Amino acid sequence: MTGLDTNVLVRYIMQDDIRQSALANRLVESLSAESPGFVPLVSLAELAWVLSSAYELDQAQLVEAFEALLRTKEIVVDRAETVWRALRVFRRANADFADCLIERSASAAGCERTMTFDRGAAKACGMTLVS
Repeated sequence: MTGLDTNVLVRYIMQDDIRQSALANRLVESLSAESPGFVPLVSLAELAWVLSSAYELDQAQLVEAFEALLRTKEIVVDRAETVWRALRVFRRANADFADCLIERSASAAGCERTMTFDRGAAKACGMTLVS
């Protein structure tokens, strides 16, 4: 298995740098189900932030990119079932993907609630406000 950093995923998805995108393409296309790439949760959180802030992808485009990663048998996404759950929340809510991932990860770990000062995360992702 080969770990994939956020910048490799960005170059592969966005195809925005001729040299680095070509290298990312070659790397990703060399992966197989027997020798897959691995995407850590932190890379997913960074990827969502980069794609939405630097490249201005909207929510539907982010969901499409993440679903493609999750469905690719040559890529293993860390805690994929939790990521799918976070995507379902993200798809229906006006929230940051990272907030959805934090809440769903905490829930998967057995937490009864996830505390936050972020009113938006509390409303959109089901976190509980610290009061």
